[in-house]
Amino acid sequence: MMNARLSTIMTENVTTVKATESLDVVKTLLFEKHFHHLPVVDDKERMVGILTSWDLIKKDIRFEDYGKYIVSDIMTQKVVTLGPKELVGAAAMIFLKHLFHGLPIVDDERKIVGIVTTHDILKHQFKKEYPNDVFVKETNWINN
Repeated sequence: MMNARLSTIMTENVTTVKATESLDVVKTLLFEKHFHHLPVVDDKERMVGILTSWDLIKKDIRFEDYGKYIVSDIMTQKVVTLGPKELVGAAAMIFLKHLFHGLPIVDDERKIVGIVTTHDILKHQFKKEYPNDVFVKETNWINN
């Protein structure tokens, strides 16, 4: 089940940011669009880092001060990546070993071709185990 290629489960057309962009741009993407991982690319669209919601939490920057910072001030530069032909199991192993939740998928030129998250792997495994199960469209939430 973990022998599928990452290209079969990855999200394509990944939203990226430049290292020189203001954190105000990032704030919109992370908090309004609910992204948790934003690959950072250079002018040739090659990956140079990643900015995650966790990076922002670690820095403890006040929301109103985001305009004072740019992406390169906060981003993680040492990033684990995989290629689209790698196996789902390789991503799962990295997630478990390093407690990551998202892996950029890059080509041989370090250009982003996709991203895989722990949610993607969970969804993939669920569909393999329960191929005929219908996902519930609405969830009943208990309001306190």
